[in-house]
Amino acid sequence: MNHPEPRPSGSRRDLVAVALAALLVTAAVAVGRHLEDHDGSLHVNWPPLYAKWDPHLGPGTPAALAVAALVVAYGPALAARLPWRALLVGAWAAATAWIWSLALVDGWHRGVAERLTTKYEYLRVIDRFDDIPATLRDFTQHIVQVPGEYHWPAHTAGHPPAAPLTFVLLDRLGLGGGGWAGAFVITAGSTAVLAVLITLRTLADEATARRAAPFLVLVPAAVWMGVSADGYFAAVAAWMVALLALAATRTVRSPALAAAGAGLLFGLTCYLSYGLTLFAVIAAGVLLIARSPRPLPYFVAGAAVVPLVFTVLGFNWWEAYRLLVERYYQGAAGVRPYWYWVWANPACTVLVVGLATVAGLRRAVAKSPGAVRRWRMGAATATDRLVGLVLAALLAVAAADLSGMSKAETERIWLPFALFLLPAAALLPRRTAGAWLTAQAVLALTVNHLLFTGW
Repeated sequence: MNHPEPRPSGSRRDLVAVALAALLVTAAVAVGRHLEDHDGSLHVNWPPLYAKWDPHLGPGTPAALAVAALVVAYGPALAARLPWRALLVGAWAAATAWIWSLALVDGWHRGVAERLTTKYEYLRVIDRFDDIPATLRDFTQHIVQVPGEYHWPAHTAGHPPAAPLTFVLLDRLGLGGGGWAGAFVITAGSTAVLAVLITLRTLADEATARRAAPFLVLVPAAVWMGVSADGYFAAVAAWMVALLALAATRTVRSPALAAAGAGLLFGLTCYLSYGLTLFAVIAAGVLLIARSPRPLPYFVAGAAVVPLVFTVLGFNWWEAYRLLVERYYQGAAGVRPYWYWVWANPACTVLVVGLATVAGLRRAVAKSPGAVRRWRMGAATATDRLVGLVLAALLAVAAADLSGMSKAETERIWLPFALFLLPAAALLPRRTAGAWLTAQAVLALTVNHLLFTGW
């Protein structure tokens, strides 16, 4: 009598997904090296990452090893037992320590103080904002590169003016220079862990948030959170989602105020980075998961504030974006091949979110048909709501990838989206949490010590 072959277990299917992800990264490295050696069209030294080969140790190495070991050994148990507020404080402290220690692997100057002072960065334009209204009125005149005329550095040209204005305001508060800028980015960026935990507790349940907590702390994305301004952008976007979730589920004293606050942060998010307008997809996902359109009027009203202020001051977002597209194709993007980056960008994302997230995403996709069916019946579980949030983030990433406006450097550009992929790791069996956290730590430590990442 013939017996059907047993179906592979969930853990075996997780390992298959991880193996396929590893093959994707390997292919991106191999094909990328061939292309870069052949014609230099990728404009990255260690494709698919914007990095260069540079094996090194640094003052942050012992601290990074210690943080990783402590989170692997005690993170899951503490996340399950600590009172909720203590968990939030502990997760923030651990995430901050992890980001700082990885940044300091490269040393204080190279790893922190000089990151935002290179020729591409925002601190190079501080003196051009002496008259902020005049600079905003003139902002679009310096996006496209015109021979013989001044043009903004790459990152200033590539973002709306709320990004450079952040560092202008820091400078005017007496916190000028790369050291303060780096410290601000790390401090602000690390709070994103709190925002995502609050979102998970609100949309799914507290148990889900607790399972996700160690994976939100010990994440390879921390390599780029310290010190890329995109880490700060990620925190702003994450708090927008958290406030919207609180408003939509009416689990806050003033849902209308929370919705307006979420809208205000969404407006700011759109004026920090053009691509983060795709957070509208995740915001829509939150409202669908909560099955509540009630926050929308307050959200829209709040979202109008920042655009209105910048428009009154003379900055035209749509014109600036049109000119950015022109500038984008004047530079490396004009020769970077779309056919390579459309699949190499996801390989970058694997290195950012880690193998535990890949396994979790495999489970989320597998559970999605049942989750959608139960949501339509009004019987969605906490797991179903987690799956919905993760799928919304995946959809936003897919849109960013297919747009062609994310050719390379997505390890930092997609940090805000990556934060909402990480909770998928909560779907992994608890008994395997230590092993998956170890994989996360090893990946982050390997990348940080073998490569010098840039942006």
